[in-house]
Amino acid sequence: MSVRHNEAVTRTVDVDGTAFSYREVGPTTGVPLVLLHHFTAVLDDWDPAVVDGLGAERRVILFDQRGVGASGGSTPDSVEAMAADAVAFVRALGLERIDLLGFSLGGMVAQVIAQGHPDLVRRIILAGTSPAGDAGPANAFPVLQEAIRKATAEGKHPKHFLFFSPTASSQAAADAFLARLNERIADRDPAATNEAIGAQVTALAKWEQSSSPAGLADVHRPVLVVNGDDDTMIPTISSFNLARLLPDVQLSIYPNAGHGALFQHHDLFVQQALDFLRD
Repeated sequence: MSVRHNEAVTRTVDVDGTAFSYREVGPTTGVPLVLLHHFTAVLDDWDPAVVDGLGAERRVILFDQRGVGASGGSTPDSVEAMAADAVAFVRALGLERIDLLGFSLGGMVAQVIAQGHPDLVRRIILAGTSPAGDAGPANAFPVLQEAIRKATAEGKHPKHFLFFSPTASSQAAADAFLARLNERIADRDPAATNEAIGAQVTALAKWEQSSSPAGLADVHRPVLVVNGDDDTMIPTISSFNLARLLPDVQLSIYPNAGHGALFQHHDLFVQQALDFLRD
């Protein structure tokens, strides 16, 4: 039986002199699926239901970007530099062909990788993200601050407001998601530092200020775009904009869901993702 996320050992690999932390789940063969995470996230912010669901069929690799979690170095302040680091990490593992799942900020990183390294990428899943130049990413920090204020006032976690819609069913899904995030006991990843978060805020603002996403028309790889119908972090319209720009794309919008739609509807997302990733 393949290892599950909550028991996966955190390893490190040297990437041009810097130690990058990562975990692996699922079988050891096949094209690996590399996970690229959201603003402020570390390894333990990946939903075990999603990681283990994908790991039932796929070799899944999740890692901390430079300066994030247990990885060394300083966090870059541009999506392009993050993408270069991600490619260097993949190469350091000796991988020649990968699939990508990029969520939010990670979806932006995935877009840059797909444009710059078509030889490396086979298929791409983009969740809760936007093309360069779309409005929304630069507002991520004020949205986070407001969620923290609400969470403090109501005795909840900020992700209740950031990732889920205010309906009773979505908030119940938030409770279940947060409980899953707390299941791992040993070897938990350090939280992102203020320095790392500040660099990511700058990167998100630069992404919104980018002049054109025209390069997406040259991404001749299958892409699955997913989001909730009420994303308050990266507006849902950006998922439609992505779909219009990509030549080979499927679009899936989940009902009664926000930024964390892939976690709220984890069973459906895993099923769709595995179907999409099969040859």
